[in-house]
Amino acid sequence: MQLELALAMRQVGANILQCREEGNTTGRWEGTQFKAVADLIANECLRNELRQIANIPIISEEDIASQSTNRPSEYWLIDPIDGTASFAQGFSGFVSQVALIKDGQPWLAAVFAPALERLYMAERGKGATVNGQPIRVRTSKLQALTLVDNYPQPKGVAEYLFHNLECANYLESGSIGLKICLVAEGRADVFVKDVCVRDWDVAPPHLVLSEAGGVLTQFNGQSFSYDGNYEKHGLVVTTSTLLINQIRGVIENYGSNS
Repeated sequence: MQLELALAMRQVGANILQCREEGNTTGRWEGTQFKAVADLIANECLRNELRQIANIPIISEEDIASQSTNRPSEYWLIDPIDGTASFAQGFSGFVSQVALIKDGQPWLAAVFAPALERLYMAERGKGATVNGQPIRVRTSKLQALTLVDNYPQPKGVAEYLFHNLECANYLESGSIGLKICLVAEGRADVFVKDVCVRDWDVAPPHLVLSEAGGVLTQFNGQSFSYDGNYEKHGLVVTTSTLLINQIRGVIENYGSNS
């Protein structure tokens, strides 16, 4: 199934890039989310591809009717374009991503960044890869951490963490899915978000990260589960349980010092 999913993701990625080449990047802001016409095109393409692999229910960011809290025991969870603002503004940090969810856990996942030609994949218990090559989080040294976020310079809780952890490097990247994958492949060590995130933002790269040896929790320290409400409060993503505990010790003081 991995090979079929890889081919499907590359097809969807090609369609997304074609939308951009044709100037089909128009859309509108809905709160903090930019919705482009290309989101709907990618959604239909991805749904068609997945039905040919396994004809099971599909829950999509772009299909509100599919988002029932009574979830099937097995389904595809998809985000046709994660990082739509990056897509529309001509940046490369956007992805298309999908996870096969069984009994509340991601079992198979793909995160494809078509403009970067990087396809991250993972299967539970079988490791994670990028473009077919195994990946692993790096052994992080507290004095040489790289923090990743989606602004030219760290802001908000990311800025607070960057200074209080005395991070050595900062990496700018677009989509949530891509930032988590950058930790998974050892190009970054820390990613933190203290705003609402949704299951389709997180499930595919979460499996890539965990199979690469990394850890992810909600911002409040709770585990990230794929049941009930699709909205969760923030993320803490890093390379080890030891480091996540150190990060939690720092951000516990964020509200009182910001």
